[in-house]
Amino acid sequence: MPSRDYNPQPKLGTIKAPLLAVNSADDQINPPELGILEREIRNVPHGRAVVIPISDATRGHGTHTWAAVWKHELVKLLSESEPKS
Repeated sequence: MPSRDYNPQPKLGTIKAPLLAVNSADDQINPPELGILEREIRNVPHGRAVVIPISDATRGHGTHTWAAVWKHELVKLLSESEPKS
């Protein structure tokens, strides 16, 4: 199935794991101006959305492959997800 035919929305509420959704403000494929990420993350029980501001480090839609830009958000997610003793 091509990704253009994929719709994750109906099953977002079934995600049990903590989920971090990252987008960049200069993403031309999934522009934040549409508000889709912010609207749909509410359906994920343990979900959080982050939009990375435009900077010299962002690469539009390609920012998702540039981990240095969003690494701090991943570190935060992992530290929040650590089992408490």
